[in-house]
Amino acid sequence: MLLVFREILSHAAVYDANKFARLMRKRDKLQNGLDYYQLESEKHPNKKLTFKTGFWGLWGQKVDAVECHRHMIAELDKIMISERQKLIKDPKCILPVAFLSFNSRWGASVCAQTHQSKNPTLWVTSWAPEPRDVYWQNLSIPFVSLKLRKLIVLSLVFALIFFYMIPIAFVQSLANLEGLERVVPFLRPLIELKFIKSFLQGFLPGLALKIFLSIVPAILMIMSKTEGCIALSTLEQKAASKYYYFMLVNVFLGSIVTGAAFEQLNSFLRQPPAEYFFFTIVT
Repeated sequence: MLLVFREILSHAAVYDANKFARLMRKRDKLQNGLDYYQLESEKHPNKKLTFKTGFWGLWGQKVDAVECHRHMIAELDKIMISERQKLIKDPKCILPVAFLSFNSRWGASVCAQTHQSKNPTLWVTSWAPEPRDVYWQNLSIPFVSLKLRKLIVLSLVFALIFFYMIPIAFVQSLANLEGLERVVPFLRPLIELKFIKSFLQGFLPGLALKIFLSIVPAILMIMSKTEGCIALSTLEQKAASKYYYFMLVNVFLGSIVTGAAFEQLNSFLRQPPAEYFFFTIVT
């Protein structure tokens, strides 16, 4: 163990800097606005550019756009300096996560594949993703809750897959006008209209199915983020695998097998008993 620790080159602790990150994004937005107004003022030197201080610049007091953005950036820089000092001095902002750099691949490999403590929930090590691939929001999730999160997400994915079979089966049933007329016989005069019939058979099922399926990837990505993955590539991989099983169950089984199977089962159950007996003897 001491030999592994000697291989450590440096370490970097992770801080809870969500507020600082929001300030950074706000400053970048203001800087982009300042650059835009400066370019516009250079193109039109005789025109004074104004900016309204209200919501989205729709109302409020009119001020000079360039000077207003410079003033807001200067004030924001002061707030960011104060927030950064708070992050450095406040021990509560330090998360129980750190990135380690090693002198050799051997040291990194040994540290990533061995237990560092008798308690399996302490000093948990794993291979770190590259900085651009880190999903920083999930680094603060305790290790103990990861298993529970995975179980909850698995249950939600299972429920989502089979819940979506209901609207998809209904949409696919629209293509079968005979079944639709049996379910809602009072709509038969409307369904028999040429325009409505063509719309229900050719356009509506495909459109509704695409609308249902278009929101599924976003839902599955949210579930993958809730699961606790710390790498963006892992999030995309898990969301893609969930989407694969979703498409397999709903599109293949739900759209192709379910409709035909229920139709055959319905016609089979409506046969008289004599036909059942004859069918059994012949086969």
